[in-house]
Amino acid sequence: MKKKNLFLIGAAIAPFIFSSPSIAQTATVPEESEQVRANEIIVTAAIAFRNRTEDTNPVLSYDLEYFQRFEPVSVGEMLKRVPGVTFTSDVLEYDGAQMRGLPPGFTQVLINGRRAPGAGADRSFFVDRIPAELVERIEIVRAPRADQPSEGIAGTLNIITKEAASFEGGFAKAGTLINEDGGVRPSGAIAYADTLGDTSFWAALNYQERRNPKKKISERFDGDLFFDNRELQDDTRDGSDLSANAEITTRIGEGRLRVGGLVVDTDRDEDETSIEYVLRDGLDAEELGERFIPKQSDLVIDGAEVQRERISQQTYAITADLELPVGPGEFGLRSAWNGFRDDTLTEVDQGDTLDELELDERLFQDIKDDEYQATAFYSFKAGSLSAKLGLDYLNKERNGSLLEDGSQDEPVAGALFTIKEKRYDPYARLTFEPSSSITIDAGLRYEITRRKVASNPEEEVGLTDRASYNAESLNPSFHFRFTPTGNDQFRASLARTVRRPNYDYIAPFRQFEEPADENVLVGNPDLKNERAWGVDIGYERRLAGKGIVGVNFFYRDISDLIEVNATGEEIDGFREVTPRNVGDGKTWGVEFDFSTPLAFLGAPDTGIFANYTYLDSETTDPFTGEKRRFNNQPHHIYNAGFIQTVRAVDASFGASISGRSKARESNFDETVDLTYGADLEAFVEKRFGRNFVLRFSAQNLLNRAKRETFDKFDGDSFDEIVANRAAGELDEHELERERAGRLFQVTLRAAF
Repeated sequence: MKKKNLFLIGAAIAPFIFSSPSIAQTATVPEESEQVRANEIIVTAAIAFRNRTEDTNPVLSYDLEYFQRFEPVSVGEMLKRVPGVTFTSDVLEYDGAQMRGLPPGFTQVLINGRRAPGAGADRSFFVDRIPAELVERIEIVRAPRADQPSEGIAGTLNIITKEAASFEGGFAKAGTLINEDGGVRPSGAIAYADTLGDTSFWAALNYQERRNPKKKISERFDGDLFFDNRELQDDTRDGSDLSANAEITTRIGEGRLRVGGLVVDTDRDEDETSIEYVLRDGLDAEELGERFIPKQSDLVIDGAEVQRERISQQTYAITADLELPVGPGEFGLRSAWNGFRDDTLTEVDQGDTLDELELDERLFQDIKDDEYQATAFYSFKAGSLSAKLGLDYLNKERNGSLLEDGSQDEPVAGALFTIKEKRYDPYARLTFEPSSSITIDAGLRYEITRRKVASNPEEEVGLTDRASYNAESLNPSFHFRFTPTGNDQFRASLARTVRRPNYDYIAPFRQFEEPADENVLVGNPDLKNERAWGVDIGYERRLAGKGIVGVNFFYRDISDLIEVNATGEEIDGFREVTPRNVGDGKTWGVEFDFSTPLAFLGAPDTGIFANYTYLDSETTDPFTGEKRRFNNQPHHIYNAGFIQTVRAVDASFGASISGRSKARESNFDETVDLTYGADLEAFVEKRFGRNFVLRFSAQNLLNRAKRETFDKFDGDSFDEIVANRAAGELDEHELERERAGRLFQVTLRAAF
């Protein structure tokens, strides 16, 4: 490792080597005011730590101040510093969040407690689409209560946007992102909140541009591991986000009415230029030997490809909440509309060289997703017993198309689809506090699902292939909290959660020659939800000066896993494969987090934080029958860092390092081993008076690499490919590595 890299790592971990935190004996919970001035959180020498929560179920809460000094651009960049969350994305891309290392579809993403529709066919939501400027705090819900949605087998990320009731004043931001190659992109934001009589309001506008230039090299070998070709790729992601949110809250007698809105408009260009090289004449791969990697001067161009994606996406949310005292309790009504739009054009040019490129393919993707949500509830308290009864309603419609240029009148099967889903979820929740140190929360949530799907047959535009699906699921939850002292909390939870099928699995289509030449892939609208019983057991200790340390053990027993399988049937001479509920699995682990000032060492202006998650799982590979972990789940995820305030010059600096261990992905025709280098980021800031702060931050200081090793298998049919894989008959072996360079940011913030 280079000396420079060793120095940077040392700067990040030094506080942990030279400190030995002790546990406070008399920590107290500070009283928080209902509103804080903008300059108290925008321009401050105070160091933020994980919040102390009183929830009965296991919830971690982080205010924006915990993240902001490192100047995250999006929610995705914020999440890499919280326990158990990782990403399987390109370098400097943080889109599909994986709680506890499970695939993104196992993680539920909420915005202000409500579902957030996204582009992913697996119902996942790309968290890098939400700018960090809109966020007030992030909640990690490890196990849900009965009055919370039951989706999220791995857990739930609840993104709380800024609200008028907790903020007063305004702020403005101007900044610029600077790539290592010299690319510059601006950003700016302005927001204001105030209270007039019984009415509070908040409005914010944010604009930011992002650029991520990556370079990738792939070394490919044939089935006998002799060199075949090399691919050099330049991949640049360049986009902008324009976002706004607003909220108004007013008192109605003893009640409250709150109306809010959110819009995020993303335009993103993705440009990939790939050039493939083979050995020049006179060189023989077999003579060079297995796994031989030639010099670039020994290669000649064998082909070129340019891919362009033009992505336009919009996320909308309009919400209204009403809470009124009625009788001995409180009556509440909540409603929301969430919308998502995706319009993506993909073009691929191919040729023998870059000068001979011709258009080879043009694809049009269009998604329109609307969700209407409503909730009615009544809650009351009688002595040590509290109760909440409610009904959640969801009406969802998703229309989509993926069309190749020239096939608009004769599209492939499943290219057009409509999914309509209605849910009626009555719930009951009881909370019992037999003493000041014990809280018991138990509840039932009964989910009633009615789904209709339609898609087009082969070479037809009418949505005449139709199917429906009806299901009910009872999801109980039980949470126990014990606080023997003001500093100690023990929690235990048992809850049932679900994961709903991928959109592209439940449309009743037939795609011939997929996934192999002799197969037909048939959609399955009768797919059931994947279900899990989950247990969480945790302990949390409050330390002096707002410090906190916690540990949590979790276990999930998952049934009805969905996998693509051969049915043994034939359609028009093609062997049928279809997704089915055929698998079971389990995952478990331990999550540790720690953050505290070093006041006990006489250094109250030094704050340190760390988290570590150990993960493991077991499921049966549907293609080989072997036991393995869930796809792309690492054993280890970690983050550690420090923040130092220097009051003499009214400045602060800090660093954070994060990473994960190796993971594997298993598909029917390939396996992929994945590793990432460590990610080091740092900042330094100078405050000017009470209203201004100038901050310089840097990401990816170690220029981390993403490395993938592919073993690929081939055959004329699904069964033949699986047989070749079981026999270890390789078709291709590939080594791929990617880097994106360092990223710097200069930001000026002003509070008023």
